[in-house]
Amino acid sequence: MTKSIAIIGAGASGLYATSLLTEKGYNVTVFEARDRIGGRVLSHDGFDLGPTWYWPETETTITQLIERLGLQTFSQHTTGDLMLERQFGVIERHTLPPGHTVPSMRLVGGMASLTTALASTLPAGTIQLESTVTSIQQAEDEILVELEGGQTTAFEHVILAIPPRLVSRISFRPELFETTKSKLADTPTWMAGQAKVLAVYDRPFWRDSGQSGQGMSWAGVLQEIHDASQPGGLAALFGFFRLSAAERSVLDRDELKRRVIDQLVRLFGEEARQPRDVLYVDWSSDRHTATVQDGVPLTDFPVYQPIAFDPAWEGRLSLAGTETDSLFGGHIEGALRAAERVVNQL
Repeated sequence: MTKSIAIIGAGASGLYATSLLTEKGYNVTVFEARDRIGGRVLSHDGFDLGPTWYWPETETTITQLIERLGLQTFSQHTTGDLMLERQFGVIERHTLPPGHTVPSMRLVGGMASLTTALASTLPAGTIQLESTVTSIQQAEDEILVELEGGQTTAFEHVILAIPPRLVSRISFRPELFETTKSKLADTPTWMAGQAKVLAVYDRPFWRDSGQSGQGMSWAGVLQEIHDASQPGGLAALFGFFRLSAAERSVLDRDELKRRVIDQLVRLFGEEARQPRDVLYVDWSSDRHTATVQDGVPLTDFPVYQPIAFDPAWEGRLSLAGTETDSLFGGHIEGALRAAERVVNQL
């Protein structure tokens, strides 16, 4: 009899686990609370509003998967000078020494090309969107997964492919140990407190004057800026915010946009004044990503590692997701490695 498995979450980890299990002949159903696949992978017209890069020199799992799926890639543009703003309006220009930047790659069409390609390998009907799981309980030799609308389905194993902190929104019977709940709650969701903005232009004008599109600031609203241009397509600059989630929350979107553009003008010149579009996503306000705890800025890179469930759930419940990978936690590589780990343990 084919083993039935439920996967909660259709992000990179959940989709990859589903693909691997389907290849092995398992009967898999994916429940996704959002109205789209991808989780924190989000691309708009080829521009990434979530994760952007991967590093082939060290990240072998994603590199091999991209090759296997036949996806098109290109190198992140870093040629040229970096602009630095230590004090507001005081701009420095720096030529970085050769080899200073570790080469990274991007996907044509954005990182969503990867999750879309993974989903396309699955049988029709595998993924159920807008399906929020509220309860997971044991019943003799089955596990009952209940959705928000009351629908209940029985499975033999459940894989949670969601950020550890979101597990608390699901009711478990038998209930999880308090020590397990604490481990989950103490694991920060990578980038959940961040926001990302892209200013889209007709062409990468900054390259004309030998600028790379990279910028660093200790005074502007954006802390880190990069060239997000597409090969043969539109150009863009994207930035991560220096402002915390709380600081961003008191500014409306128009004011944030104004401050972003003003900063880009200071760093890259007057041509930055008139973008054709500004794309913005605040992950801290996405209920399917962040909790209140994630609004607290991180002071150190989190220590990520696999989280085991209680003995009562052994062999019945697994946790995947990038926050459970000890080597590449926070990266897509970590999400994929976590998927391989839980699949290999079945």
